[in-house]
Amino acid sequence: MAALIKAANAKIRSNPVTDYLCSTHFWGPVSNYSIPLAAVLDTRKSPELISPKMTGALTVYAFTFMRFSLAITPKNYLLFACHTVNACAQTTQGYRYLDYHYWGGKESGKYASLVVKDVKAPEGKKK
Repeated sequence: MAALIKAANAKIRSNPVTDYLCSTHFWGPVSNYSIPLAAVLDTRKSPELISPKMTGALTVYAFTFMRFSLAITPKNYLLFACHTVNACAQTTQGYRYLDYHYWGGKESGKYASLVVKDVKAPEGKKK
């Protein structure tokens, strides 16, 4: 059994494409893309839901690991792209938070369509 696994691993590692697709240099960034994807999707939500502490922490995280992805050998450009998207999305979220809470966005009504409204539970069906 060990010989079979060793042979399969040698076959995978002999091809540069499958070697890359089976490495952490590929799967790390792919799984990490959930963070920027969530941040991009959150730009359609109300700015009153934005946590300034979490946005700040994720912005620092994104910029730190953008640098890290280019400092390692070999350079991981997929990870760099992931953290670049995350840095842009988190910076956008930070701007939206500041605009809404401190720069008059709440009073201007700019985000009126996104503001969370009190929602009543739907009534049961009447017979």
